[in-house]
Amino acid sequence: QVQLVESGGGLVQAGGSLRLSCVASGIIFSINDMGWYRQPPGKQRELVARITKGGITEYADAVKGRFTISRDNVKKTVYLQMNSLKPEDTGLYYCMASILGVGLKDYWGQGTQVTVSS
Repeated sequence: QVQLVESGGGLVQAGGSLRLSCVASGIIFSINDMGWYRQPPGKQRELVARITKGGITEYADAVKGRFTISRDNVKKTVYLQMNSLKPEDTGLYYCMASILGVGLKDYWGQGTQVTVSS
């Protein structure tokens, strides 16, 4: 059984910073892409950033220049450093990982809330 556990969310004022972490555990032979998605209130889930096993990154236009995704393959952990936060960054942030365990499957964390006040 594979689990993804996020941490680091919270309440912050506009202009502030937060760092999210997500660690994978369980029967894991390899982790391919990892990423962060968010679901703003009343909206669909959307991609924030993702990173390949080799470190190639992709960002949503809305977060480019403010957010940085990184990963530690030994620790099976992905991070999201969020700077210059805006109220529109508010939402439930989910970690995703494409994991080769018993089979190859995309796994999701339970989500961590990020709230940015104006």
